[in-house]
Amino acid sequence: VQFVESGGGLVQPGGSLRLSCAASGFTLDYYAIGWFRQAPGKEREGEGVSCINTRDDSTNYADSVKGRFTISRDNARNTVTVYLQMNGLKPEDTAVYYCAAVRRIMGGRCTAVGATFGQGSQVTVSS
Repeated sequence: VQFVESGGGLVQPGGSLRLSCAASGFTLDYYAIGWFRQAPGKEREGEGVSCINTRDDSTNYADSVKGRFTISRDNARNTVTVYLQMNGLKPEDTAVYYCAAVRRIMGGRCTAVGATFGQGSQVTVSS
């Protein structure tokens, strides 16, 4: 899987950013695409911030971002482009956000086990 990610940056608390990820080269063993994040000084989270199932378009979100983040996707011939609209950003949302193609969904959440990750986009929320 190949990724082209964009949209990170610096924003003040309460502001908005939109991440995008164009993914190509999917195979049938991938079930979803979404974002995982790694906060400064911490390990990358094992469950996705948000994820969209490529079979039925169902979505899921971490409790910490519900009501603030929205994931959506567009399909082209050989590329899936996924967007993460992030509103009401908080300093604790500061992290590197990694787009990922996901092989395993557990308890309704995308997991990092067996996933393939992009290069990541820095999101910094600070006044």
